[in-house]
Amino acid sequence: MKNKYIDLVQQTFNFPTEEFQLEDNELLFHNIYLMDLIKQYGTPLKFHYLPKISENIKKAKMWFNVAMAKCDYQAKYHYCYCTKSSHFSFVMEEALKNDIHLETSSAFDIDIIDALLAEGKITKKQYIISNGFKTDLYVENIARIINDGFENAIPILDNKGELERITALTEKKFKVGIRLAAEEEPKFEFYTSRLGIGYKDIVPFYLDQIKTKPNVEVKMLHFFINTGITDTSYYWNELHKCLKVYCALKKLCPSLDSLNIGGGFPIKNSLNFEYDYAYMAEEIVAQVKQVCNENEIEEPNIFTEFGSFTVGESGGAIYQILDQKQQNDREKWNMIDSSFMTTLPDAWAVNKKFLMLPVNRWDKTYERVLLGGLTCDSDDYYNSEQHVNAIYLPRINHEDPLYIGFFNTGAYQESVGGFGGIQHCLIPAPKHIIIDKNDSGEIVTRIFSKEQSFKSMLKTLGY
Repeated sequence: MKNKYIDLVQQTFNFPTEEFQLEDNELLFHNIYLMDLIKQYGTPLKFHYLPKISENIKKAKMWFNVAMAKCDYQAKYHYCYCTKSSHFSFVMEEALKNDIHLETSSAFDIDIIDALLAEGKITKKQYIISNGFKTDLYVENIARIINDGFENAIPILDNKGELERITALTEKKFKVGIRLAAEEEPKFEFYTSRLGIGYKDIVPFYLDQIKTKPNVEVKMLHFFINTGITDTSYYWNELHKCLKVYCALKKLCPSLDSLNIGGGFPIKNSLNFEYDYAYMAEEIVAQVKQVCNENEIEEPNIFTEFGSFTVGESGGAIYQILDQKQQNDREKWNMIDSSFMTTLPDAWAVNKKFLMLPVNRWDKTYERVLLGGLTCDSDDYYNSEQHVNAIYLPRINHEDPLYIGFFNTGAYQESVGGFGGIQHCLIPAPKHIIIDKNDSGEIVTRIFSKEQSFKSMLKTLGY
């Protein structure tokens, strides 16, 4: 009778996968023995596997460069990392090994740019794409790096007033981009993105307020869809509307030579995840070229700003099942040794689904369960009410504790959860480790941050 957890997985998914293998009924992630991590560091535990960052950057570069070669595209592709996905120094340093550029979204991001320059991690020739609504401090910092000689610092104008505020702080000639305010999906709560300038206003804005400024050069049109890069009529329709604006602006503004399509490549959230990245890159490049050829203009350089795709699949979280609570004849609650609300806030805030697998006991029988966190909050759970699939896990045994892993959690969770700050119900932030490979290709680990102590929390609270 096939009633073991391994039987369930093999009947449902193609397993093992590129990332996950099994050895002695214990889970390996990129050939990392997760039970060895647990024995060494304990749980709850967060980790980042740095080689995955470089791997995904190289893949995206390959997809777009191959796509351009296939259709004889006469411009370049530039990969930017969206820093708000994870600002950690180890993430930035790993990403910057791959000849990439950076996208910022707030004033303090520019201070990180200064720190990276001082450490020799970047040069003043790299593209620094500055998005977002610009506060006074953000504008001041953008103007500062322009004045300091960052020749490819490109503030993306989110509204018409930002240009005057930047020009007031610099006498240097500088480059700008303009963000299009895309129309949202019909099911969205509002019609138009709050970010950017409306389609019909772009050309008049250029003619009335930018063309007459000799020290301002428009280089980029920025386009982004909240739902990401998807093979849907909605995405292709919005892309074509953007290209129509690009062509109209290019005919009036010869300096315009770049199209920024933002981020939006998805990451895996289950073992049956399917997405044809190469096809999407080829379609985007081919459609941009076709529209430009029809309008008899040069193809633009294509920029992307991948954040979650860059760093998301490098991260993971491991918990121990402390106990099981049988609340009624149907609901069994497996209680973890941490909180979903504080360590995986996207699961609670936006009902995000992560790839979840047990680390051990794959040879044991399984059962349907709900997963509960430690906070005294009814929303601190992860179960089939929030997600499409029910949760099945090996049955627990107190003499052989069950451990579970959530994978591809490397983007946004620490920043949204308030890394280093006060957590709900004073649940401590888990230990955070870095996993890398040395020059010989061997796995090496180090502690980035210890488990949060009561002393640090009480100090933050003023005690």
